[in-house]
Amino acid sequence: MAPKFGTSGLRGLVVDLTPALVGTHVQAFLRACPIGTGLFVGRDLRPSSPDIAAMVAHAARAMGIAVTDCGDVPTPALALAAMEAGAAAVMITGSHIPADRNGLKFYTPMGEITKTHEAAILAALDGLRETPLGPEVVQNTTAGAAYVERFTRAYGDALFGLRIGVYSHSAVGRDLLLEVFGALGANVIELGRSASFIPVDTEAVDPAIRAELKVWAKEHALDAITSTDGDGDRPLMTDATGTVIVGDVLGQITGASLGAKTAVTPVSSNTGAEAKFGRVVRTRIGSPFVIAGMEDVGGDVVGYEANGGFLLGFEARGSHGALPPLMTRDAVLPLVAPLALAKAAGGLAALVAMQPARFTAADRLQDVPTERSLALVAAFAANPQQRGGFLAAFGEIEASVDRTDGLRMTLEDGRIVHLRPSGNAPELRLYVEADSVAAADATLAKGLSALRAALHI
Repeated sequence: MAPKFGTSGLRGLVVDLTPALVGTHVQAFLRACPIGTGLFVGRDLRPSSPDIAAMVAHAARAMGIAVTDCGDVPTPALALAAMEAGAAAVMITGSHIPADRNGLKFYTPMGEITKTHEAAILAALDGLRETPLGPEVVQNTTAGAAYVERFTRAYGDALFGLRIGVYSHSAVGRDLLLEVFGALGANVIELGRSASFIPVDTEAVDPAIRAELKVWAKEHALDAITSTDGDGDRPLMTDATGTVIVGDVLGQITGASLGAKTAVTPVSSNTGAEAKFGRVVRTRIGSPFVIAGMEDVGGDVVGYEANGGFLLGFEARGSHGALPPLMTRDAVLPLVAPLALAKAAGGLAALVAMQPARFTAADRLQDVPTERSLALVAAFAANPQQRGGFLAAFGEIEASVDRTDGLRMTLEDGRIVHLRPSGNAPELRLYVEADSVAAADATLAKGLSALRAALHI
């Protein structure tokens, strides 16, 4: 996968993320976008991340920019620290993709870069410029603690008495997650810490991991198991049986618990949102589109994605105190807020059962070149007969088609089948929705099989 730059940042194979390539993009960002008081840098736990962080710092110092190194921190913790300091930030992470790849996420002092910023950065790419280095890098050791305090201040001892497992794997925020739940009163059991990087995709949890979660839940008599992806901006949570709760349901529950009037969420998210909020705005997939929608709406607005990443757009309150806005994708809030409600509801499974009866499932076909995915989706979109052949696998015909992002087909029985080529990895994603968990799982399995046949893989 050749390095690719977009609103999600710069991503590519580690061997291709050279000092010249990284430095050129960092300097273009610093020239084209607001940077405020300087540049904060953070990183995940991939083996390549420290070296790439050093490339970022060097490129910034070569422009005379003050650099603050936050070390190994979750993306939302870095963003929070940078925004509070009025500074820009770069997070070195490949998120949920394998360790042979990595990337950079860019933040202005106001939050994640927008599509407008993306265009400005691309226009400013002009090679790496080396000049005498600016000030020495300053170390920041408080970003993690400030992030933990955000939740302890808002939720106090709301999780007292719960037994919560933390699947640590190689998530950069694993120690902070243990600290947050312990500080909120829970009995915390750490599970599955790994010294090597594990690419956890919260939208498509590996079957082997799902099986392990069920074993752990029973073995330790847990109320829930929690985790995040590699850089800590997408949540993963199970109920007491070890069954994974999908991210958009976590978003629905969290937004409603905070009293949001409006939710902004991509077309791939559960349509139960329309029954939970006074207004729902649907966008293309990706946090920049969600943020743009939130800014357009204003007021008591939240945003979330099918992967569970949650954005808070107003001054809210947790069970014990104030919760300031954070306009970047966060994984901890959509873990804490549902757990705080679950105690009164009789557990997470009971809380989920109270939600609208719409259920989503998602997975992806990996190692499918982007051009093949795009060609297949375009063919289905342009040719109703070819599309009908694909939908025959579900025993239904379509009632409507939505091209907002990829190809989203609603069937006559109300099920939804949504195809979308990944924007940052060689993957073809499939999202489905139905009126029961069993129907969603069956639809997903049939869809993946039909896609393999269509792609001859």
